[in-house]
Amino acid sequence: MNMLTTKHQLIKRPELEQLIGLSRSSIYDRLNPKSKRYDATFPKAIKLSHSTRWRLSEVLDWIESKAALRNQHDLVS
Repeated sequence: MNMLTTKHQLIKRPELEQLIGLSRSSIYDRLNPKSKRYDATFPKAIKLSHSTRWRLSEVLDWIESKAALRNQHDLVS
């Protein structure tokens, strides 16, 4: 898959679940500001009529940001 394709590719929720290892309810908790699990950095969903998708590039960036935070924490410890 080339960079341009990845940047614009949209994925469905089951693909998102598989990529990040979270369940459907955990994903929606991360998106809900009223939830104690809310994560303002979590990639926002894109509504397409009756479908919900996520931009693959944003999901991959979010994963990288979490890894970078972990690495910073490891350096401080």
